[in-house]
Amino acid sequence: MAKEFPVPPVVFTPSTPTHRRYPPQGVGASPPPAFAPPRPSTSSAANPLPFMSFDVSAAAASSSSAPPLFAGPIGVAGSGSSFEDEPPLLEELGINTRQIWRKTISILHPLRSADPSLHADADLSGPFLFLLSFGLFQLLAGKFHFGIVLGWVTVASLFLYFVFSMLSGGRRGDLDLYRCVSLVGYCMLPMVIFSAVSLFLPRGGGLIFGVGMAFVIWSARVCTRLLAELASSGDEHRGLIAYACWLVYMLFSLLVIF
Repeated sequence: MAKEFPVPPVVFTPSTPTHRRYPPQGVGASPPPAFAPPRPSTSSAANPLPFMSFDVSAAAASSSSAPPLFAGPIGVAGSGSSFEDEPPLLEELGINTRQIWRKTISILHPLRSADPSLHADADLSGPFLFLLSFGLFQLLAGKFHFGIVLGWVTVASLFLYFVFSMLSGGRRGDLDLYRCVSLVGYCMLPMVIFSAVSLFLPRGGGLIFGVGMAFVIWSARVCTRLLAELASSGDEHRGLIAYACWLVYMLFSLLVIF
C-alpha cells in the first residue's frame, strides 16, 4: 500500500505574473513567438467598433453658411476677363502677319524697288518661313538641306555685317546684326521661287543655269538696295555691297542646281 504525502495547495495571486516555460529549442518544440498581440479587454470585446453620432441638421446648416468657392460662371477668370478678350496667339508671340505680307509683296516685284521703310522693323518670322519653304522644295528634289540652309544664312549674315563694318569704319547707321539677318532672309524669296521652278527644269542643261542667274540677280539687287538704304554709308560702296550679295545668293543657286 503506497504512502500518501500531504501536498500543500499552490495559489497564484493575480499580482504575480505567470511565466510559461518553453522547452529548449531543438527538442521538438517551436520557438517562442517574437511578439504576442495584446488580448482585447472586456469593454472592447463587447463593443469592437467605435460609434460617433452624426447630426444631419447641424451639417446642413454649416454647409449652407459656408461661402462658395467659385462665385462666377465656368470659363471666367478671377479678374473677370474671358478668353474672348485675350489677344491672339500670334500677337502674343510678336508675329505680325500683315507686316510679313507687305514685306513679301515689296520683294516679289522684280522691277520695282523694295520699300526700305517696311524693313526697318526687323523680324525673323518671315525669313524662317522662306528658309523652311526653300528646304521643303529641295526635299522634293531629293536633297535634305535644312541644316545647310540655316548654316549658310547665318554665315552670310555675319559676312555682310562684317563687310559693312569694314566699309563704314564703325558707322553702320540702323544696320545691326539682327536686321542684317532679317534682310538676308527676306531676300531669299527669289531663291525659294527658283527652288520651286527647278523641279520642272531639266538637270544639267544650260536652261537651269540661265534661270538661276536671273534669280540670283533679282535677290542681289533687292538685298543691295535695302542694305544701302539702311546703312549710313551704303551709297558710297554700293558696288562692293552688290558683289558681296551676289556671292551669297550665288551659293544658294548652286545648292539648287547641283
